[in-house]
Parts: sequence; structure tokens; C-alpha cells
Amino acid sequence: MGAGLLVDMERIDKNPGSGRNAVEVRGLVKHYGETKALDGVDLDVREGTVLGVLGPNGAGKTTLVRCLSTLITPDAGHAVVAGYDVVKQPRQLRRTIGLTGQYASVDEKLSGWENLYMIGRLLDLPRKQARARADELLERFSLTEAARRACMEYSGGMRRRLDLAASMIGNPSVLYLDEPTTGLDPRTRNEVWDEVQRMVAEGATVLLTTQYMEEAEQLAKELTVIDRGKIIARGGVDELKAKVGGRTLHIRPSDPAELPAMAQAIREAGLDGVAGAQAVPDEGLLYVPILSDEQLTAVIGLLGVRGFSLAHVSTALPSLDEVFLAITGDKASPLSDPAPQEVAA
Repeated sequence: MGAGLLVDMERIDKNPGSGRNAVEVRGLVKHYGETKALDGVDLDVREGTVLGVLGPNGAGKTTLVRCLSTLITPDAGHAVVAGYDVVKQPRQLRRTIGLTGQYASVDEKLSGWENLYMIGRLLDLPRKQARARADELLERFSLTEAARRACMEYSGGMRRRLDLAASMIGNPSVLYLDEPTTGLDPRTRNEVWDEVQRMVAEGATVLLTTQYMEEAEQLAKELTVIDRGKIIARGGVDELKAKVGGRTLHIRPSDPAELPAMAQAIREAGLDGVAGAQAVPDEGLLYVPILSDEQLTAVIGLLGVRGFSLAHVSTALPSLDEVFLAITGDKASPLSDPAPQEVAA
């Protein structure tokens, strides 16, 4: 991780922001034996916003959610959610939060309606209110037609929607979504995203953990990157991209068969500041990381001198996936395509 990111982390930790926070975490630590799953985590989530928590497998994302939802007790540190201390006031806190995990947690033998009604009663809703709330959420999540069917007959997407509906029974002010779209098809994933955005528009605060870069960009205003139990970077999507720096030159040759030769020519030329080039035959593109317009000109000039014909050239900021890789050294789940900016070929 670059020194610039470390400097900004020091600044942000000391000045968490002027907005009112729904979640405040300071110095949170959790051990599993000799493994430190959380190592002094600090973070804030402002009311009515989505904070995306990114990290590779085993980074500590789920442990963080479990601590903040009172499922496990942290070994050290302090956390306040919706005004309640997660250690000292767990009973009060549980009435203000909702949790959707990586796997549907509904009872498969019960119907969708029975699951929601049961949760409402467990939250001490009167029978009439629990019935009305179950009906309301089934309609909202497009599950009314399947309301009386056993959940074992539901598709994976239907179960996930029901799980999200279940987390909303008590009208939580803070919602934890722990990799909520893992394993879902693109259509169902978009439906879940729409519901999350709707909840936030209605005033909910969301802490989202994910490995999907597109999901993070779609939903989260602010991002936090966690690795080996530590927060190693935070900021908006564009802010993190700017911190990593540079652009990527996208070159499409007239003849895709020339891609390997083009990449080799750039690597062997030793252009100042140009680290290398990656040919991706399946996409018909050559990717070249650059830091300046001078390097762009040098690369295009070299290819012209070597006799390569170019069909299209564009540049883009690093994708969020590339930012994740630069910060953690770990490749994240499916890429989100950066928006290219055309330049003269």
C-alpha cells in the first residue's frame, strides 16, 4: 500500500466527519485462538448512507458484522450502533438492526409468510401487526404468489429476497448486508440492489460487505478496505482510484493476431515509466498502465513506428478491481468495467 494512503488514513481517523453517525467503531479487536480476526478496527457509517466494506476472503468482514450485530463479543475496543453500545446494551440494539448474511437463514419447512410472521412475533409485534407486516413485505419483495409455499420450494433468488424481507420486519434503522448477493444470477442481484437503494432512500443506514466490485460501486457512497483484520484504506470510489493513481491505456489493433507482438514490443522497448503491457486476446485488447500523457504518446508512437495498425485507443481510470488489487495484493471478484475516455489514435 502506498504511503499516500497511509497518510490519508491518519487524517481520516482523527477527523471522522461532520455528519451524525449511525455506526461508530473504535479499536475493535477479536481473536480466534492465536488468529487476530480484527486488529484495531475504526470506522464510521453516517446515517442514511451505505458503507461498503471490501476485503479478500478471511479479511475480517464477517467477523466485523458478527461483532456489530451482537452475535459475538469483541475482545477489545468500543462500538456504538444506533446509539447503543454493542457490548453493554445488546438487547436494545437487536431491536434496531437487521441482518442478511451470505446464506438464506429462513426455515425451509415453513412458508414464506409463516417465516415472516414468526419473526414478527419474536420481535414482540402484536399478532395483527405481524400479519400485516408479513403481507406488506411479501408484496414489496414480489413474493406474494409464493407466500403460502414451503421455502424448500423457493429458488435461490426467492430465498435471498425472503431473507432480506425478514431482516426488515422490525423496520431496522441499521441494516447489515454480509455479501448478500453471493451466488445470485445477475437479474436477481439487480433486484436486491434495487431494494437496498429503496431502503436507503427511506432512511435506513447500511453496512455492506462484498467482494463484488460492481456491487460496491452501485450501492456504496463510501468504501472501506479491510485486510488481515486491519482497515487499510477508505474513501469514495473516485477518491480511492485517484489515490492509486495512473490510467490504463486500452488499445484495439486492426488485426487481433498482432496483440502478442504488440505487447512484446512495448515490454522490450523499455519506455521510461511504462512498466509493461498485457494482451487479452479474448477481448481483442492490449492494456498498458501509464502515468502521463507523455507515456501515452510514447506508446502510440512506438507501435506506429513498428508498423502496427490501431483500430481504437482509449484511456480509463483504474477499475475498482485494480484499486483493490493495488491496495491488498489480492484479486477481487468479478470486474466492473471502467468507463473509457476516447483519445485520438
